[in-house]
Amino acid sequence: MARLRTFIAIDLGKPIRARCLALQETLARGGAEVKWVEEENLHLTLLFLGEVEDRDLPALCQAVSDCCIQHNPFTLSVETVGCFPNPRRPRVVWAGVGAGHAQVCALHDALEPPLLALGCYRREERIYTPHITLGRVKSERSTAALALALARQAKWHGGETEVREVRVLSSELTPQGPVYTVLSRAKLHS
Repeated sequence: MARLRTFIAIDLGKPIRARCLALQETLARGGAEVKWVEEENLHLTLLFLGEVEDRDLPALCQAVSDCCIQHNPFTLSVETVGCFPNPRRPRVVWAGVGAGHAQVCALHDALEPPLLALGCYRREERIYTPHITLGRVKSERSTAALALALARQAKWHGGETEVREVRVLSSELTPQGPVYTVLSRAKLHS
């Protein structure tokens, strides 16, 4: 039985991805050792499902579609930057969500029950925080410089996009980085 590493996400669109890439380049000048996410892989994850059996994918995609049709399209703004868990010990560098934050959380919360019922999702311990992962910190060298660079970009704004669909994607890990494939697109009610 084949298993696919699967997640549910919102596409940001090319203009926002390009601004995120420029932000990554600015932050990289600080010298911190960060594995930056490739421009084409920048997205907003709603739920990470992990390994899903391919026989479960049709039911999964249908459940996502059934859920999304109950939500209206909305405007999403990408703004501010920060890191998890904190600037002293950064692990993940992220861009945040301004407008659309409540709608993204509502989508996440609506998707959880049907996916838990299907058995292809385990609820995470931490509270869901909408964000775009820009990079993962590889070592603690130069993290003070990274914290300073992040503080300088506190008012960064990546732009707005109209969210009209949610995507179910697979992620194949390769030595060059992950390769994402769209498995289905679930339209929001219009």
